[in-house]
Amino acid sequence: MDKKLIAIDLDGTTLNSESKVSQKTINTLNKVIDLGHVVNIVSGRPPRLITDIYNQIGLDNPLISFNGSLGYNPLTEWNKAYEYNINRDIVFDVLQQDKELGINLMAVEGKELFLANREANDEVGFFPTSLQPSELITKENLNENPICLTLQIQHNKMDKFINYVDRNYGDTLQISPWGGPDSIVELASKDVSKETGLEVLSDYYNIDQSNIIAFGDEFNDETMLKYAGLGVAMKNGQPKIKQLADDVTKYDNDNDGLARYLDEYFEL
Repeated sequence: MDKKLIAIDLDGTTLNSESKVSQKTINTLNKVIDLGHVVNIVSGRPPRLITDIYNQIGLDNPLISFNGSLGYNPLTEWNKAYEYNINRDIVFDVLQQDKELGINLMAVEGKELFLANREANDEVGFFPTSLQPSELITKENLNENPICLTLQIQHNKMDKFINYVDRNYGDTLQISPWGGPDSIVELASKDVSKETGLEVLSDYYNIDQSNIIAFGDEFNDETMLKYAGLGVAMKNGQPKIKQLADDVTKYDNDNDGLARYLDEYFEL
């Protein structure tokens, strides 16, 4: 069998509904690696929310985070490492108009950067409920261009916010709503997606598209599943994602759907 690149999303795919990776999934992924294939995390999460899982699985290779905007190896230098940034001036521009644009919360992230405009009153997405002065968004603290902005917007001002960003930064930024009850949107560099990261990995390993297997469940996995030779949607995935995928797992993420699919595919 040709060497395969297995690209795994985390939430709703590799992780169960409690955001944990099961021992069975860890064992299966390591068996696949022992066969000579490569397994890479390709996630929308920031690095700070990936590292523990990366270490749990026992990986030592590059990973892709921020939905394709950052590629790096947590353990060593990587000659294909990259990142797509947002001009820091945009952060201060939109924050100056926080009331008019309905911005409740904003988090600013980079590879080793995490700042927020204020503390959240309760758990909303991943916004912090306590902050040190050094973690507040100020011109002194934000001294580099971030990779991703995540904002909670007032429901009745969402259209106004999106229109403002489109009008002023539509040529460089893309807006990705998270969905759900909290009106959260993510801003990142335009035309960057999980496919971006997968192309870099494919080139790095010299593995053809036809030998890429990608697993996902959500809308941000669409480009990755389409790019892969075999795009596999989780049973618990969004209907649109299951429709466009080449295959769907028999089991969901709470029943080791990813691991069981790989067990069968590689006859483990």
